[in-house]
Amino acid sequence: MLIRRSPGIPPSEVTPKHLYLNRRSFLAGLPLAGAAFAAGSARAGTKLNGIAKSPFSTTEKVTPSNDVTHYNNYYEFGTGKEQPAGLAQKLKTSPWTVKVEGAVNKPQVFDIDAIMKMAPLEERIYRHRCVERWSIVVPWIGFPLNELIKKVEPTAKAKFVAFQTVFDPGIMLSERAAGIQLPYVEGLRMDEAMHPLAILCVGMYGEDLPKQDGAPVRLVVPWKYGFKSIKSIVKIKFVEKQPPTTWNITNAHEYGFYSNVNPEVDHPRWSQASERRLGEFFMRKTLMFNGYGDQVAQLYSGMDLRKYY
Repeated sequence: MLIRRSPGIPPSEVTPKHLYLNRRSFLAGLPLAGAAFAAGSARAGTKLNGIAKSPFSTTEKVTPSNDVTHYNNYYEFGTGKEQPAGLAQKLKTSPWTVKVEGAVNKPQVFDIDAIMKMAPLEERIYRHRCVERWSIVVPWIGFPLNELIKKVEPTAKAKFVAFQTVFDPGIMLSERAAGIQLPYVEGLRMDEAMHPLAILCVGMYGEDLPKQDGAPVRLVVPWKYGFKSIKSIVKIKFVEKQPPTTWNITNAHEYGFYSNVNPEVDHPRWSQASERRLGEFFMRKTLMFNGYGDQVAQLYSGMDLRKYY
């Protein structure tokens, strides 16, 4: 069992601390596992009713909610995986608005209530793959991003969609402490953004989003590495040229604009050919486009995916 880092063990191979502790407590019959369950149940999300089940969903086993809500990448609220679950509770998610601007005929500012009512909400159980070699299966609640796109009527100049996360220096880490440029930004090519698998997400596990998982509205793009699914969105801009993205700015050698899940292209510091599902202790084979190749491979026809990584 791997429980700590050493010079010969990449971070992607280290068993998450909370999973190791939960397993130890279960085996020993101690109350820690029960306490962890109680902590996971205490996130006090609002139940979302009348949600349709999506045919796009995988039938794979869903990752336990406690794992997904207590093992997060949200650098503005801590660079450790367990930190955001506590520190992100400072984020004020109401009132909340998302400004949509740029190359569109109908620029608008949507409040979160308008976003919740923009299109019928449905549950989509998606696989997700983190560049650090861990993966999850999550029942997200949301609607296709293309529903918002159609409402603002992009012009012919709109070739890309840029996204921006909220940044509140009063409650969030500084750029120096987080190790990334802030506010966090991401982007998609227009045809990627219009694809029906790309969703704006407002909930998970039957409830609204926890703050550490991107409340109150985030992007979910299941065929790309997790950092593309930007959290806590406050701005969407339609642009003609490829927009900057946070991890590409931070380290372009390791993080490309497209960031499609590709087991044939290694991260410079580790192989991407396998992954560990949270809640499991063995590695599994990583699938091209995270298993969504039948739906999205045509978007990249003719592209060299080793060059456009």
